[in-house]
Formats: sequence, structure tokens, C-alpha cells
Amino acid sequence: MKRNSKLVAVLVAGAMVAGLAAGCGSSAKSGSASSAVSAVSSAESSGELQDGVYSAKFTSDSSMFHVNEACNGLGKLTVKDGKMVIHIALASENIVNLFEGTAEDAQKEGAELIQPTVDTINYSDGTTEEVYGFDVPVPAIGEEFDLALVGTKGKWYDHKVSVSDPVLGGEVPGLAGSGTDSSVTSGASAESGTTATSADQAAADKVAALIDAIYVQERTDDTDAQCKAAKEAWDKLTDTQKALVQGENADPDYFGRDTGDASQDDPLNEDGIGENELLVVSFGTSFNTSRAKDIGGVEKALQAAYPDWSVRRAFTAQIIINHVEARDGEYIDNMDQALQRAVNNGVKNLVVQPTHLMHGAEYDELCEAVNEYKDKFESVKIAEPLLGEVGSDTTAVNADKEAVAKAITAQAVSEAGYDSLDAAAADGTAFVFMGHGTSHEANITYDQMQTEMGDLGYSNVFIGTVEGKPADTACSAVIDKVHAAGYSKVILRPLMVVAGDHANNDMAGDDSTSWKSQFTASGYFSNITCQIEGLGEIPDIEQLYVAHTKAAMEG
Repeated sequence: MKRNSKLVAVLVAGAMVAGLAAGCGSSAKSGSASSAVSAVSSAESSGELQDGVYSAKFTSDSSMFHVNEACNGLGKLTVKDGKMVIHIALASENIVNLFEGTAEDAQKEGAELIQPTVDTINYSDGTTEEVYGFDVPVPAIGEEFDLALVGTKGKWYDHKVSVSDPVLGGEVPGLAGSGTDSSVTSGASAESGTTATSADQAAADKVAALIDAIYVQERTDDTDAQCKAAKEAWDKLTDTQKALVQGENADPDYFGRDTGDASQDDPLNEDGIGENELLVVSFGTSFNTSRAKDIGGVEKALQAAYPDWSVRRAFTAQIIINHVEARDGEYIDNMDQALQRAVNNGVKNLVVQPTHLMHGAEYDELCEAVNEYKDKFESVKIAEPLLGEVGSDTTAVNADKEAVAKAITAQAVSEAGYDSLDAAAADGTAFVFMGHGTSHEANITYDQMQTEMGDLGYSNVFIGTVEGKPADTACSAVIDKVHAAGYSKVILRPLMVVAGDHANNDMAGDDSTSWKSQFTASGYFSNITCQIEGLGEIPDIEQLYVAHTKAAMEG
């Protein structure tokens, strides 16, 4: 996921918050409520608050942009020499920069973005969580002002916010180490509590450039060395510097996000293949747990079904291959590497089983790559993708689509705890399966899947896509369909082989653009639940791939 590349330290906040608390805490020493309110009322009436630290209400125009729930809608307002800044702790680390002004101005050259601090939240149930906080300059009490934000996808959004109801010495619950006698500066980190320096930014920029250099779809002779250099440089950064890593594609999550144990995944890239090879080709994912469960699940099912064939793996996304290699030291073959490995091992019979959903652009590219090597083998077969042939129009369904529709719906219903799909419908629950979407002519497949759901009588099952291609599968269109059908509860689930970036972020993320957030923001639904599980984990789906492979072998 991208983060905004213009990371410029806001210097004014440091001068304004010499006495600012590290966040909204519970150790402030307050006077009586009546005297505090009296002092504030007097100050507000004269248009100016006296110097000091206050609790204050922070309000925005969006339910998706708010202070952490543990802070009860409050932030810590510091007033010094007539200037005001409020420290707000947010709900997560998904908002990465703020800007006092509009989204348009935030993207201009030289715009000074408000950097995040790392705040520790103490919840009432005894758990803790690290989230981002921000020091926001406040032009006036009780008046709306523009505050733009950018999330992990790098897209800026306009918001109106206001600060009101200041209470001198007032306490704000939730944030660890945030008494009124402590201080924090913009860009501070949990590691040192100090402001990032130009040297820190330079070190972070170097790593960002190294990450961007391997965030490419073409492998070169330098790729392995570049992946190694990027990881070594990242490991040398301090926590403060890591938080500053921003590039065209680089961000702290590239190396810093925990996606599971890579050692649980088998890249299936060894030699000793023999004469018969079954090459399983996937787009790929950098999410370790999903890669092992989803892609690995399909690969293991195929190996179990065809023990006389050697199963090997190839990914078509070099960007993902590089990411996994750099971060985890796991080497996964791309198509050329896998096919050349087969040639070098003397493979005579090659069967290629794509894990792709449809006959789209990726499937076409796979066929082209295999075609380049077809003369190197005695026989080459390419099996069908999961959903089979595309068909001519939205009503053209087939046995593969029917099997997939039944399998994914049954799995979703079971995981939701319902006895049947009808029981879920009676409870006001709809299931929404989110695919990727494509501009390829094969995008009609998504509409065909919706047709199949209807043919099966699954009236509370809906198909959508991240890309909104075709248009009737866009999130807003699906929201309208579910609302019009009268359902009050929604369960979101990926229509993808792997539960990777799209499932975790585009579907279930806290960013305002995620499907979960958009369904919530619509106000139509009382409950939104996400099931983060790829198709590759479903036994019936695995067996459908097994059947496709058998058909190719026998064809």
C-alpha cells in the first residue's frame, strides 16, 4: 500500500507544545471542575485561552475520522503564547499524515504535512495498542477548520473539524504516559520521544529508494543484490527513521508489517523434478500466512491427488516475488525461472494449473509465457482457471461457477454460525463476496457469478469487485443493492484465491476507502463483519482445481 511520498516535518508544532502531553492520559492534575470551566468561559468570551494544558472535544465531519474510542472524543489541548495545538490519538495507524488545509493544497510541492507520533492506548479491558497520534494546530475554539488526511493508500481526503469545550487541567482517559507535565513534539517516536532530524530523514529516504527499486515487475541480474541491500539498510534504521520511510511505493509496512511466519510456506523451487511436472501458477501474495494456507492449500491438494507428478510453484507478480525475497529471504520462481528449471531438470511432460479465477489478462500472459517454451517438452497442457470458460453474456453460467458459488456460500454461512443461507436471510444478513475486478473482457465473469447466485436461489448473496469493473460491482453499487433488498447486516468475504492485501486492506481495513468502512459509513446497516479467508483454504475449491488438472492431463 502506498503512503504519501512528501513527508515534511512540521516545525511549528515543536515550538507550540513545550508542555504538551504525549496524548490523552489520566495522570493530569486538575482543579475543581467549576473553577476550570469558569476560567475557560472567561477566556473564551474574551477570545483567548490562558496558557496551559486542557482537555478538549475534537469533532470531525466523518464517523471514520475520530479520536480513539478510549479517549472519549477528547484530545489534549496546549495553549502557549496565544497559539493552540491539540494532540489527538486515533484509532489505528491507517491515517499516516494530516495537513491543516485542503487535500489539494496538501499535495502541492513544499506542503508541510503533520507527522504521526506513536501513542500507546490503554483500553478498559486491560489490553493495549499502539496507534498514531497527531499534533494539530488549532486556529480557534469552536470554529470549523479544514484538516486533510491521507491513508495508507496515498489518497488525500478533505475533512472539516473543530475543537470545543476546553477544560483547564482536564483529564482524558486512555493514553499511556500522557500526564500534563510530559511533552511531545511532532514526529516523535515511542523509541526516543525526540524529533526526527534531517539525518533521520536522509536515512529513511535511502531505504525508500531501495524499496522502490525492487517494486518492479521485471527481474534483472541485479534483483537479488537489490533485495538484500534494501533489507540490510532497513534493519540499520532506528524506529524513528523507519516511520519516515516514504517513497513512490515504499512505506514502513513493506518490511515492518507482520503477515505471519514465512517459514510455514514451501516455495516449491527445488530441483530433482523428474519427467512429470505439475506447475501451479499464481499471481502471488506477500501475506505469509495466506500464501501458506491458500496457495499452499491448492498445491498440497494437487500433490496428494497426483503423487507421480512433482508439484512446483511459479508466481506471475515479480513485485510480490521481490517483496517476499527481500523481507523474508524466501525465493519464489517467476514463470521464466520455473519453466527454465523444468527444462534444466529434463521434464518431459508439463501440466500447468493456474490458480487464477478466470480467463483474464493474467491467464493470457501465462499462456504466452508457456508458449515460448512449448518446444522444450514432449507434451504441454494448460488447465482451466477456477471459474472455467467465460461465456458470451451475463447469463452464460457453467458447472464450475455453480460449484464455486455453492462452495463459497456454504463456507461463509458455516463460518458465520448459521444453519443455512435461509436462516441468515431470516436474520437480515447478506453475504458480499469481493473480487478484484478487471478491464479485460472477461470481467463479465463477475456478473455471471451474480447470475449463478440468483439461479441457485441465493437472494442474499452479492458479488462486487475492488476495481468496480464491471461498474455494477463497484462498492457503492453493491451497497445500494444490499440496502434495496432490505438486509440490515452484512458479511464481507473475498472472492479471491488468497486473502492478501485486497482482503486485509481494501475489504477489511480501517481506512475510509475500505469496503468495511464504506458499508459502515452508508448508515444502512447495523452490523458489518469481515471473514478474511481465501478460496484456496476451502476443500471443495481445492478439489475443483484437482478436477481441472485431471481434465487437462486426460485431454
